[in-house]
Amino acid sequence: MSHPPSPPAPLSHAPSSGEGRLLAVSDLHVGMADNRPITESLRPGSDDDWLIVAGDVGELSQDIAWALELLADRFAKVIWAPGNHELWTPREDPVRLRGEERYRYLVDLCRDLGVVTPEDPYPVWRGPGGPAAVAPLFVLYDYSFRVEGTRTAEESLARAHEAGVVCTDEYLLHPDPYPGRDAWCRARVVETERRLAAHDPSVPLVLVNHFPLVREPTRVLWYPEFAQWCGTELTADWPVRFPTAAVVYGHLHIPRTTWHDGIRHEEVSIGYPREWRRRGHPLGLLRQILPHPGDAPGASAVAAAAGRKREAERQQEAERKREAERA
Repeated sequence: MSHPPSPPAPLSHAPSSGEGRLLAVSDLHVGMADNRPITESLRPGSDDDWLIVAGDVGELSQDIAWALELLADRFAKVIWAPGNHELWTPREDPVRLRGEERYRYLVDLCRDLGVVTPEDPYPVWRGPGGPAAVAPLFVLYDYSFRVEGTRTAEESLARAHEAGVVCTDEYLLHPDPYPGRDAWCRARVVETERRLAAHDPSVPLVLVNHFPLVREPTRVLWYPEFAQWCGTELTADWPVRFPTAAVVYGHLHIPRTTWHDGIRHEEVSIGYPREWRRRGHPLGLLRQILPHPGDAPGASAVAAAAGRKREAERQQEAERKREAERA
């Protein structure tokens, strides 16, 4: 029996008084009937709000188009990074394209709607907390988040199959024309890294990817075997190599804020009805990325990121001193 969806939670922070905010959400999964009203409830707090959509809008092309058009009509700008579900080729989808061709079809669909994609120039947020360039990324996974104790991707995959933990991507996410999803991932890493390296380092980045860029957030998964479908070790140093104000991701369906190397990582997913009914939406439906509520009023992304880095370095130095004293 289907239960009515819970009333939408408020934004994680009170609506602004006319000033724009950079907001984010992911894993809307609008193909699920109870998630559709949640998507319909998403509205800006001001005419200047931007919205990041970090993947897994839905599986069917018509559902993806419906949701992105709805949001593009409401928010001043929408930035999309693809999730694994958008890249599926389900039997019931009239769009039969696979792999790279399906991705390019989705890019064209977004451009028709005025939605920014990973193939477009990075738009620069100049509102409160800015300036910061919002960089939607399309980086898959290469099975390098292996099961503990395994030495190769093949061994890790075998362990997952033995445990009965196998991602649906293995059946519906086709890598054409690449020989495998890992090869497609490596090609995307090379192209994305080239673009990030060419970015003006004086303008901080908000890195947006469906999958986490570092492995640490996957350590809390109930089924650790699933981590190998959650990213690649090749992106682990990107938040520190490139001038990063924040990282936005989804996929794990564990909405929370974590800090790695002094950089804020925001998991912004809605998730499946069975999940949000159990936990609710404690951080709100839309996460405020900029301005960060913990930063001083009027602080730019540059100053805020520098302050957080200094604080992280101070804490690390204090920890080193404690370790030395214990030794």
